[in-house]
Amino acid sequence: MHNSITDVPGIKVGHYTNKEAATGCTVILCEEGAVAGVDVRGSAPGTRETDPLRPMSLVGQAHAILLSGGSAFGLDAAGGVMRYLEERGYGFDVGVAKVPIVPAAILFDLRLGSSKVRPGPEEGYQACLAATNGPVAEGSVGAGTGATVGKILGPERMTKSGLGTASQRLGNITIGAIVAVNAFGDVVDPESGEVIAGPRNIEHGGFFRTIDIMKRIKESKSPIPTNTTIGVVATDALLNKEQVNKVAQMAHDGLARAIRPAHTMVDGDAIFVLSTGKGGEGEDVTIIGSIAAEVVATAIVRAVRQAEGLVGIPAAGEVREDG
Repeated sequence: MHNSITDVPGIKVGHYTNKEAATGCTVILCEEGAVAGVDVRGSAPGTRETDPLRPMSLVGQAHAILLSGGSAFGLDAAGGVMRYLEERGYGFDVGVAKVPIVPAAILFDLRLGSSKVRPGPEEGYQACLAATNGPVAEGSVGAGTGATVGKILGPERMTKSGLGTASQRLGNITIGAIVAVNAFGDVVDPESGEVIAGPRNIEHGGFFRTIDIMKRIKESKSPIPTNTTIGVVATDALLNKEQVNKVAQMAHDGLARAIRPAHTMVDGDAIFVLSTGKGGEGEDVTIIGSIAAEVVATAIVRAVRQAEGLVGIPAAGEVREDG
């Protein structure tokens, strides 16, 4: 196992990364189709094709999920993913064509690098060409290239973040997650509550705690919705559409354990869930959802610990602890 979402049979991951412009996108391919669900908890989301994933909708499967930088402009990259899938004969059969179902979510990274360079159809296509079922690059790559956290004191004190992945094995099934972390708040160690990435204390080293600042100043310096944490959970357990949506709901517990505060008015937090069904029925939804929350939290921590500084914004590992 690679401790990544690609440990789930039938799942591939590919990145497109532009470090000069500080943006990129990540595709999670399930070319043969997977039962898909989503739960959006943040109040400033940027998404595409989420309605078909909800219970009572006609389309039951997705063929890929796209996570992208570029703010709402980055949703265009899903067109390139559709082209890749259509060329290979994958999609929802409507008789006259096969229509690939590619839900997507974006994060805001326009403040770093170039605000004029955003992932589009060609970049989405390139991410698909790079996709494999092997180890997944983490940190400042793909959708995490321009990600940052700890925004309450403004961009001059935020910390570079990125993208992380993790997985767990349970009996005959695997549960994995991949998350791009561009949160307004802090990333904390879920066990100790220690802030491992947040608004930087430039004068004395280390990090401030966002919730303490919020209590003191009553309002943030980031009034516009320029943050979000977006991710995908995948499992080979056999789940129906109601069950994958329940797992998506439970997976957000992992986000809340590792990011504080989470699901704010200026975050667009969204988690997708894919069930390939290749591992059989396995455990019940309560157990799968509980483990999904654990792997999401682990992936978030890895996203900041694997990140590297970019365009003048240091990563957590580069922030000194003492002044």
